[in-house]
Amino acid sequence: MRINERRSVWRRIRPYFLVFDGPLALVIFLLLSIGLITLYSAAIDFPGRVEGQLRNIMVAFVVMWMAANVPPQTLMRLAVPLYTAGVALLLAVFMFGIIKKGARRWLYIGVDIQPSEIMKIAMPLMLAWFFQLRAGMLRWHSFLIAAALLAIPVALIAKQPDLGTALLVLAAGFYVIFLAGLSWKMLIGLTVSAAASLPVVWSVLHDYQRERVMMLIDPSSDPLGKGFHIIQSTIAVGSGGFFGKGWLKGTQAHLEFIPERTTDFIFAVYSEEFGLVGNLVLLLLYLLLIGRSLMIAANAPSFFTRLLAGSITMIFFTYAFVNMGMVSGIVPVVGVPLPFMSYGGTALLTLGLGAGILMSIQRHRKLVQT
Repeated sequence: MRINERRSVWRRIRPYFLVFDGPLALVIFLLLSIGLITLYSAAIDFPGRVEGQLRNIMVAFVVMWMAANVPPQTLMRLAVPLYTAGVALLLAVFMFGIIKKGARRWLYIGVDIQPSEIMKIAMPLMLAWFFQLRAGMLRWHSFLIAAALLAIPVALIAKQPDLGTALLVLAAGFYVIFLAGLSWKMLIGLTVSAAASLPVVWSVLHDYQRERVMMLIDPSSDPLGKGFHIIQSTIAVGSGGFFGKGWLKGTQAHLEFIPERTTDFIFAVYSEEFGLVGNLVLLLLYLLLIGRSLMIAANAPSFFTRLLAGSITMIFFTYAFVNMGMVSGIVPVVGVPLPFMSYGGTALLTLGLGAGILMSIQRHRKLVQT
């Protein structure tokens, strides 16, 4: 009887342990492994970073598992409360937030939290829910309402100031609006309006934000100051050559020429040590990550899940493209981590949550079909 009881218990709990999508989980595991190997080299002078990242990975794994077990219908019910709570916390940051390094981005509630990170998932959830309610009867004013829902948290985050996170939240929301059926006429109109507003945007940017744009154009104008990051990272990327200098043999990193080498600029360390061949392997893994996520989005069973999965997929793409472009000197330095590789708990938690939602969509698609 005891054996039968154990088998019965296992049959009941077994579905909760079979929630991971095999191809997606494998690619994420490989990226995390490469990230740990690179972090070990980059963090030689930062004791405890590798152990800390292992803890971050375990927490992200739990969050991913929990999200993968949540049905899409429940995610829909959570959209409005999560968005509302996120905006409320951003308002609290604006009024009572903690200032660190000249920016008011954190809120103390027993521990320091950064509410803007919540919006990276809450924003696409909210907009996907909004468009699901209006599926089949979308009009131009529906997109205006969606734009307003997007503009509120983006403006609050940009005010902190945190331009990098504001752009990521803006991108996450825009992807949902675009995938919902934004017409090319409206898209062209938005593009023209955005281009016309550039002088106004430039006038309201902080000095350090303007300097980042100018350093992208000519980093040699201040090689020991504002342009130091870009110059040293591009030197590291180029010095890796075809096969790289070898693991633990990157001189730019170990001689401390690469700033933020365990976080935003870990790609420079990787490029120097593993070269062009290593970069091609890394690009292949990101292409597989995005490709598998796109397959999940294409096969999603509802308008809500297609929009949500598509937005999360494009978030993965945006993280990878902006980080690699930033390190390579083709986009301004905005403080975006490399997905599943950079050291840090908050970003890894957000990415793990996004991956878990994709797995939930894939799993429940199979359940609907069967």
